[in-house]
Amino acid sequence: MDWLMGKSKTKPNGKKPPAEEKKQYLEAEFTKVRVVDFDLKELVMLPREIDLNEWLASNTTTFFNLINLQYSTISEFCTGDTCQAMTACNTIYYWYDERGKKTKCTAPQYVDFVMSLVQKLVTDDDIFPTKYGKEFPNAFESLVKKICRYLFHVLAHLFWAHFKETVALDLQGHLNTLYAHFIVFIREFNLVDPKETCIMDDLSEILCAPAPPAPAAPSSPTSAPSPSSHNHVTER
Repeated sequence: MDWLMGKSKTKPNGKKPPAEEKKQYLEAEFTKVRVVDFDLKELVMLPREIDLNEWLASNTTTFFNLINLQYSTISEFCTGDTCQAMTACNTIYYWYDERGKKTKCTAPQYVDFVMSLVQKLVTDDDIFPTKYGKEFPNAFESLVKKICRYLFHVLAHLFWAHFKETVALDLQGHLNTLYAHFIVFIREFNLVDPKETCIMDDLSEILCAPAPPAPAAPSSPTSAPSPSSHNHVTER
């Protein structure tokens, strides 16, 4: 299933992209909004009586359904005209088909590819077995990692390109909580390379804190983007 893996490279963009505007989703009035106040770390930890693969399968399927639902709330605003590329921060995501062919597609096309692929995988009983006694495939964990990587792309795009519409629908609390839960989960089981998720580290560190930080709390210098990042676009 190597075709699920993307490649990345960085090249000069030539000019500062419009997307380098102030990130609305980092403003304290929005980051403090959640729909639950559970300890997410406890929520994602593997219960002693549950098999690891069973736990990964259950959570991955749930996140797929929730992220698909969250995207559907703004899908009418995510069109080929408004989102001509699948972007998040300074990153453009390209789709790689089963032959490894790289395709630049619109955001709605990319999300459709992701959701169709993941739907196919999670409903395949040979990959996500539901019958008692049926074994998970040897490559199951690597497949879960690839699924989570794609789901992260969708979440990042939601914040980057459609947070304004999410706020207009008063759904920012749901998006914040879903994102924080997902990030804590993938960190707990090392499912996505930190190099992949670092573009959203500023948001992750705020939302994954045990409690929403005070608005006046200084940001961590380690989470600040390097000056050069403003002059480059990453392709994945």
